[in-house]
Amino acid sequence: MDELNRKSLEEFSGSEKFPVIAVLENVRSAYNVGSVFRTADAFLIEEVILVGYTATPPHKEIAKTALGAESVVSWTHFSKAEEAIHYLKKLDYLVLGVEQTSESVQLDQLDHFVKHKVAFIFGNEVSGVDQKTLELCDGLLEIPQFGTKHSLNISVAAGVVLWEAVKNSPMFIKINNGQDHLH
Repeated sequence: MDELNRKSLEEFSGSEKFPVIAVLENVRSAYNVGSVFRTADAFLIEEVILVGYTATPPHKEIAKTALGAESVVSWTHFSKAEEAIHYLKKLDYLVLGVEQTSESVQLDQLDHFVKHKVAFIFGNEVSGVDQKTLELCDGLLEIPQFGTKHSLNISVAAGVVLWEAVKNSPMFIKINNGQDHLH
């Protein structure tokens, strides 16, 4: 692990996190939830928020794909997305729904949003983000897709969007320019 430059649990806990939050609304598969926890750990994001019937730790299927990330990444559960959005806005987060709609902007426009603390809402594997939830978002974002399928597994979509948010954040740009270190 030293050769890979991985953080210890103590180092991870004490590290400054990227001001990015993943919100999972009514995600059916606990394996998908675990995968998002693992991505959240990899990208050192602030928190994962679980909404509705989305499985919460401790859970065997979450643990199988999270590989321990569920015990180091901060998480919160809300019964309704409205409660989660209220919580996020109170903390001054910009809330973006990740969904294909006529109002959504393409992922390559994300750099306009990540100057702020940002939270992304990812929805159910079949029905996506609930319409009422979308109406409460500050904006909508979609991942461009060029093949015959126009959807991605939620864990894949979260990985793509969270990486874009982290790599475009002022904190990452500062670190990448050698001006600071992640501590």
